[in-house]
Amino acid sequence: MTKLTRRGLLAASAGATTLAAGGLAGCASGTAVAPNAPSASWTPDATELAGRIRKGEMSAGELMEATIRKAEALQPKLGFIVNSDFDRALDKARRGGQTGPFAGVPFLVKDLDDYVGMPTRSGSRWTLGHPPATKQDVYIDAFERAGLIFFGKSASPEYGFLPTTEPIGYNPTRNPWDTSRSSGGSSGGAAVAVASGVIPIAHASDGGGSIRIPASCCGLFGLKPSRGRMIDPTAQDKVVDISVNHAVARSVRDSAALFAATERPNGSLPAVGLVTEPLRRKLKVGLLYKSGNGKDPGAEVRAAVDGTAKLLESLGHAVEPTDWPVDSAQFGQDFLTLWSSGAAQLVQAVAQATGKTPDTTMLEPFSLGMAQLIATLPAGALEQVIGRLTADAAAYDAWFARYDVVLMPVLTNPPVPLGFVSGDVPFQELAARLTDYVGYTPLHNVAGAPSMSVPLHWTAEGLPIGSQICARRGQERLLFELAYQLEAARPWAGRKPPVSA
Repeated sequence: MTKLTRRGLLAASAGATTLAAGGLAGCASGTAVAPNAPSASWTPDATELAGRIRKGEMSAGELMEATIRKAEALQPKLGFIVNSDFDRALDKARRGGQTGPFAGVPFLVKDLDDYVGMPTRSGSRWTLGHPPATKQDVYIDAFERAGLIFFGKSASPEYGFLPTTEPIGYNPTRNPWDTSRSSGGSSGGAAVAVASGVIPIAHASDGGGSIRIPASCCGLFGLKPSRGRMIDPTAQDKVVDISVNHAVARSVRDSAALFAATERPNGSLPAVGLVTEPLRRKLKVGLLYKSGNGKDPGAEVRAAVDGTAKLLESLGHAVEPTDWPVDSAQFGQDFLTLWSSGAAQLVQAVAQATGKTPDTTMLEPFSLGMAQLIATLPAGALEQVIGRLTADAAAYDAWFARYDVVLMPVLTNPPVPLGFVSGDVPFQELAARLTDYVGYTPLHNVAGAPSMSVPLHWTAEGLPIGSQICARRGQERLLFELAYQLEAARPWAGRKPPVSA
């Protein structure tokens, strides 16, 4: 792992030290707060910080210095950064001139995406020693246009394949609510950086739950957008195009503002724009308990979803039980096959790049196991899988002829111990554990539909459990409005994890 250092910070001013220690702890007395500000927050969100910079109450340089100090203090305990870019970030912040809704706010890019001047590790040992990126995606450009200043890359499991962030070649990313527990994945580094108070919002992506799972594990708000919604010229409207970008955040308003700043302006879906108000109408809500493999969730997860259902009813929404609109057992097998096809492509790419057959010194056992699964398929099997998944996407869409939204768990259980779903668990055993643990999130990726994890419940031991609420493709406005309503009804901004800035 790259050592987290940068020149000159040790000579930072006493004023910056004061800012790091106390000035960012909450809203200053008399400071104006934007509409829908999170109540009783223990640390400001990105909207508040950007507002303070605009008003001259702090500079972007002071904020970046404070952020770097927090990152250096917590990185050894939590392991959320894989490469730092402190020198460039501090220089850029001090020079100023940023524009956009988040001008001057520090930010981390997930280490599955390139940004210029930093290496992309993708959580894999075979990328160690690769040179820094010389180009970056237009979506990363959109973050910079929003005024965000990158100071590093957040940790990810190997190529985002697992719902935990503990790649074999790197230190594990630890959950700030309990450092013996998984942070979720694949956006685990992003979620830990936000949950621990280092930054208020971070880049995340979701190919099968990778925004919603770490949001649930770390007590954050995480919304997965619709397919084709965000700025991405390579996106195709096919079920195999399952991954989308957005963020994890502490406040709904931060997520909504970044969404508005980075959505595609002229795509196949009408633009959502900036959502600022809570829901004003009553909804018909489907309630689903059983996982994709037909099993009930653990008792604590069941209690969390029950609590969210009761909260929705108290807000005037009608809630009724529903079932999966697809053959969930077949869907689970098909999604694993589709997911494994990505690993097969990775193995082929590594072999071509190195001239060697990849082994466990280069890629993790689970990645190699998925590639082997694809190698054993009969001719035409993958095409048949894609055909069934296309039908599943249509069935998902038809589901919403009956409901406005559907409520379900994010995961079967609260955050699992580190090592439980790591990439070195024997393949068949790990596949079975994943089927049990992660059965609620992948259908939304195949359907290309939006879904969110809302942090409305904590266990008696202090572990967060998110409630997942999904909608028909293109209905992000509805989800944001409902999220505002839930945030106001049961605020979470005051909850602070034991390991935090």
